Amino acid sequence: MARTVDWDGDAIAAIDQRALPAEYRVRRLATVDAVVAAIGDLTVRGAPALGAAGALGVALAARRHPGDPDRVRAEAERVAAVRPTAVNLRRGMERALARLDDGAEAVLAEACAVLDEDEATNRRLSARAADLLTELCGDRPLRLLTHCNSGALATVAWGTGLGAVRELAGRGRVAEVLACETRPLLQGARLTVWELREMGVAHRLCVDAAGASAIARGLVDAVVVGADRVAANGDAANKIGTYAHACAAVRSGVPMVVVAPESTVDHATPTGADIAIEERDADEVRTVAGTPIAPSGTAVYNPAFDVTPAALLSAVVTERSTFRDGAWTVETAPALR
Repeated sequence: MARTVDWDGDAIAAIDQRALPAEYRVRRLATVDAVVAAIGDLTVRGAPALGAAGALGVALAARRHPGDPDRVRAEAERVAAVRPTAVNLRRGMERALARLDDGAEAVLAEACAVLDEDEATNRRLSARAADLLTELCGDRPLRLLTHCNSGALATVAWGTGLGAVRELAGRGRVAEVLACETRPLLQGARLTVWELREMGVAHRLCVDAAGASAIARGLVDAVVVGADRVAANGDAANKIGTYAHACAAVRSGVPMVVVAPESTVDHATPTGADIAIEERDADEVRTVAGTPIAPSGTAVYNPAFDVTPAALLSAVVTERSTFRDGAWTVETAPALR
């Protein structure tokens, strides 16, 4: 599989995540308008992938509007505002925009650096998370439950939560993965299951409403997920439905680990209560694949994310730090940039 998001010379090449698993196709995004639309309709999704798209969107704006920094900044802000919960999107934008005074090619170079660093970052955090899961659960093949998609498709390459599964599988330490379907857009069914099949990892698709029951019945050794924003106190925002799994995991004594890059940790956001939660279009719930499943005009509650309090999590793991037992600890080894 190619990078989820990449630069192809004069435009952004992005795997169209709406088309999977029926079709693997790459879309070409040549304008900021196209980037904004692709982020909004979830052609590009997943916190680290959004960070890369945000950075490349600034590069497009800088190349399109040379000598007009105010216009570039306005375009950059438009990109960052599409999905407010995912802090990586704004951080990718801000990182590329910081090079604007050095010219459009410097902006592009910085955006490409975001992409180049992604896989190394994800491999490191996945290895750290796999080590911790082995510590928590024992050195044996594990039955894991995951929610939404936190694999290579959610990043530029490799993955975060599902990257840890990939790492454990490489060590021969995965018995099975229960992949929750993830309503309403089925990122688990469409994307995570597709990735697990590509990886050759044993898996079953799990109805969202059955996840808590599976945990309670002893079918799960650990829950591992990604995140779109982690607050300073360790509270984590992830795809809606994650909180319910956490409650079930605590009740059953099953560890739950959030795996995300350092760029997802927002120390300027004190707690999960301060995280802005995106609410998406009602038709995502009223229809499935364009077919109505509820009466027209039905009022809908469709938050994209929920917040899991740190008290319900065993740990949050990044490439260089861990939140555990109420505090952050940082590795002494040099951190990746």
